[in-house]
Parts: sequence; structure tokens; C-alpha cells
Amino acid sequence: MCRNIRMLFNFDPPVTEDEIRAASLQFVRKISGFNKPSKANEAAFLAAIDGVVHVSSQLLASLETTAPPKNREEEAAKAKARSANRFG
Repeated sequence: MCRNIRMLFNFDPPVTEDEIRAASLQFVRKISGFNKPSKANEAAFLAAIDGVVHVSSQLLASLETTAPPKNREEEAAKAKARSANRFG
């Protein structure tokens, strides 16, 4: 899976539509192999992004957990530390 796609569930503050769209764009780029589609494929590419946004929003709205919401800043710091350990 693409490293740019981040977990979006159970955060405080909750995920925004822009964050869902950004993750959907990365997903469609990954599975299509296109960073920017040609004019001939642009409509299908954009429709796929819209579809993934819709399904992802439904999924996030229907998920339940008893775990406390994660703090965005703390999770970002953990990710940065993992990256530093991994890549030096």
C-alpha cells in the first residue's frame, strides 16, 4: 500500500473531507499507475476518486470503537520517530 495513505479512523479532531479526498487520490493513483491521467482517462480517474471518497466516508461513519481517540500531534511525532529509525 502507498505510504502516503494514512489511517483516518478514531482521531481527535475527526477526519475532514479534505483528508479523505487526499487519501482517496493517493489510492486511485496507486492502483491506476497514473500520477496525472491523460485527458482520455481524466473523467474515469476523477469518478474513481469520488467513488472512493464516498465509500470511505461511509466506512468511517459506520465504524465503532471503545478506544479513546488518538491525538494527531502525538501520532505524527511517533511516525516521524519511526521514519528516523528506519531511514536514519
